Amino acid sequence: MDIGALASAFVGAKIAEVQMAVAARMLRINADTAASVVQVIDAAQQNMDRLANVAAGIGGNLDVTA
Repeated sequence: MDIGALASAFVGAKIAEVQMAVAARMLRINADTAASVVQVIDAAQQNMDRLANVAAGIGGNLDVTA
């Protein structure tokens, strides 16, 4: 095996290592984002549950003109 082939293999291995690190980071970011979306949806559901207990007609005649 000549030196050029050895150097080329080494560079290719380093590039593959960097690509794997970037891919792993992207997967972590996607997982964190999905967890954040779940938290937002859960908070919205809790807010809707609180509003469900409000009596019918509350706020129906609200005048918002300035």
